[in-house]
Amino acid sequence: MEEQDFILALQKGTNQAYSQLLDEYQQKVFSTCISFVPNSEDAEDIAQDVFVEVFNSIGKFKGDSKLSTWIYRISTNKCLEFIRKKNTKKRFGFMQSLLGNDVPIDKSSYFTEFNHPGVQLENKEQSEILFAAINKLPEAQRIVYTLNKIDDLSYQEVAEITEKSISSIESLLFRAKKNLQELLHDYYKKDET
Repeated sequence: MEEQDFILALQKGTNQAYSQLLDEYQQKVFSTCISFVPNSEDAEDIAQDVFVEVFNSIGKFKGDSKLSTWIYRISTNKCLEFIRKKNTKKRFGFMQSLLGNDVPIDKSSYFTEFNHPGVQLENKEQSEILFAAINKLPEAQRIVYTLNKIDDLSYQEVAEITEKSISSIESLLFRAKKNLQELLHDYYKKDET
């Protein structure tokens, strides 16, 4: 089925089109979600939210980009929304503790639990450290780095998803790599001794 016909079938709400959408995109969306939020349960929840958003918004899809680009954009936005909410809750808990209210605080970083299915057990510790460092990058760098290096999307695809120029993508990737080198320098320096 041609993409335009597929989009029309989705907009009409046919069960076959929705089944095909899930078959084609379920694993891709989950992979993107787990790259941003390395916890399987949360990534699954976010992926479900992505498909709910796709189903609810497909009627508004104008075809200005490829369907896959639109779905990646929704996935990225849902992940960032989840991370922001998580960080807001942690800040609220911290403020409550400062004010003396008895609110339990999760003092560990959210990203210490690492369950990315593509990472072998022996590489888990290094991957946890890498993902924690990626999470410390400024948001634009984190998005571009994750889409390009973790999800293996081309510069062109990342540019379409983020609605930035390819030169912006290259610049953000360069800065992200430089920042990651600085963030990981102490860890690797400690390993040498």
